[in-house]
Amino acid sequence: MVTPFSKDGGVDYGRLQAIVEEQVAGGVEGICAVGTSGESPTLDHAEHHKVIEKTIEFAKGKVKIVAGTGANSTAEAISLTKAAIAMGGADACLQVTPYYNKPNAEGLYRHFMTVADLGLPVILYNVPGRSGKEIPVDVVARLTKHGNIIAIKEAAGSVERVSAIKNVVPDFTVLSGDDSLTVPMISVGAEGVISVASNVIPRQMGDMVRAALAGDFNTARAMHAKYYPLFHDLFIDTNPVMVKEALALQGKIERAFRLPLCETTDANLERMRGTLANLGLL
Repeated sequence: MVTPFSKDGGVDYGRLQAIVEEQVAGGVEGICAVGTSGESPTLDHAEHHKVIEKTIEFAKGKVKIVAGTGANSTAEAISLTKAAIAMGGADACLQVTPYYNKPNAEGLYRHFMTVADLGLPVILYNVPGRSGKEIPVDVVARLTKHGNIIAIKEAAGSVERVSAIKNVVPDFTVLSGDDSLTVPMISVGAEGVISVASNVIPRQMGDMVRAALAGDFNTARAMHAKYYPLFHDLFIDTNPVMVKEALALQGKIERAFRLPLCETTDANLERMRGTLANLGLL
């Protein structure tokens, strides 16, 4: 879920409530607050805590809440996760691979195990394109032995990774981290998606995923094909720039960013406007 800002640069909690309520009404089964799309790098700790707290409040227990509490400092990840535990209402946390410092395999293992020891269920987040480091499959297998490590979000752009993980830990939950790979990943064992596109089309994403999980790949493929232009265009600029541009075009949020993120180009904006119009989303 995006974190909407107002023109003065603050978090727009009124818009946040509307987004949460739209997601719940759209039939999603969970909301991830302050993940990558939530601009976690640009929120200070007080805002980080409050966005998670308000998301829990606005969801009113109707869906699962995943708190984005990852960091490249284990101490910071512990602090953020402890705060999520203390406020109550979070069902799990999303723990990104520590970025920039590129820990070795043992460092990765100890980092995630330390956070998992706090007691809140952990979803690992493998996103080497942003973190610069992949969680090796053998490390994933070691981590699954911890009872609080319950799933992994795979955003490496690789369907093969799903098969590799399932080959060594068949019962471990894999979630797609790429909207455009959701149906292919489900076909080889993934069980859902932590989605960017759901910010714009929550009901349609849920319908596509549930069709694929039920084995109705004719329906799932047709929905994938229909919404592929949106999946693609949400990433023609750095995420979450384009998804916020899409929501701003729909009048759901202000067109407001925090540096170093900023508005996209006029050409990209017109492309997104056309894509939304073609899908009947404007």
